[in-house]
Amino acid sequence: MEVMEAIKGRRSIRKYKPTAVSDEDLQFILEAARWAPSWANTQCFEFIMVRDFELRKRLAETLPEANPARPAFAQVPVVIVACALKEKAGYFKAAPATDKGDWLMFDTALAVQNLTLAAYSRGLGTVHVGFFDTAKVKEILNVPPAVEVVELLPLGIPDEEGRPPKRRAAEELVFFDQYGARRT
Repeated sequence: MEVMEAIKGRRSIRKYKPTAVSDEDLQFILEAARWAPSWANTQCFEFIMVRDFELRKRLAETLPEANPARPAFAQVPVVIVACALKEKAGYFKAAPATDKGDWLMFDTALAVQNLTLAAYSRGLGTVHVGFFDTAKVKEILNVPPAVEVVELLPLGIPDEEGRPPKRRAAEELVFFDQYGARRT
């Protein structure tokens, strides 16, 4: 699959078949995540693969009831919990190196983007879940204080076709030489 095909074709999936995801597919998508760029190659991201049904059910309960991704946690065979080591990315000599502070969200997003595109290339679906009770997730999965839970990703074989999202035109996203300067 060509990279632009994956970028344009990947969708947020909220309904899944109960079919298992192979260890080979899991290894493939984790390999894609592993090769994501990161601040000074710190690789602050880590992943918890939750296969246990009762744990997935408890993780679903950390989402608001109105979250449309909540039912997926009982459907998918795996929920990936994307985590990151705090105060590693974006730091130099134990202090933030820029005014952006900890880069853990940025670096983890790069790894998760690789992961979701690799999953799509294997016929698997995902959805980014960021609206959940982080403290409860950390408690359920015994995540230590020095690690942040960034997002939850149900992973499985889609049982729906995602809708293409609306996108702004490229001309609306780009300025030349200065903010606000459009090409004429």
